[in-house]
Amino acid sequence: MMRFRNTRDGWGAGAQLLHWLIAAGIATAMLLGWIMVNLPNSPGKFQLYALHKSLGITILALVLLRIVWRWINVIPAMPGTLSPREQQLAGAGHMALYALMLLMPLSGYVLNSAANFPLNVFGLVQIPNLTPESETLAEVASIMHLTLFWVFAAVLVAHIGAALRHHFVLHDDVLRRMLPVRRR
Repeated sequence: MMRFRNTRDGWGAGAQLLHWLIAAGIATAMLLGWIMVNLPNSPGKFQLYALHKSLGITILALVLLRIVWRWINVIPAMPGTLSPREQQLAGAGHMALYALMLLMPLSGYVLNSAANFPLNVFGLVQIPNLTPESETLAEVASIMHLTLFWVFAAVLVAHIGAALRHHFVLHDDVLRRMLPVRRR
């Protein structure tokens, strides 16, 4: 039976669920962002923006929940086969991911607020603006949001590459521990 909480040997169903929900949300939001900025103005483009914003706020909420979940659960030990340097890199990579998972939606929220656009999450909840209207702040937040996109993409490629390296080269359980179904 699948355990809900983490152990020293693996991630529980709660952490796995949050990981994969956030991963799917990030992939979708990034894809939508890439598509929508290249579309001409149309009702469809504005619908994609609304969906992108809704996903961003949802991801932010899930990341905050994930941080709390990580704080109240044990964190599985890293494989003993990793050198201290590799363990430091893994820790730094995860800290970068958490920072980006927070900064990316926050920069979008600031951009949206400074541009004075409505933020209605999936048509259900109206979120108030975080800042007063400011063209200058909107421009800065837009540059930051785009820069964070590229940094996030690079860190995600490294993260996925490391997981695949663990699975296919090192043949350890790092990737399997985050999968809902573990098969050897």
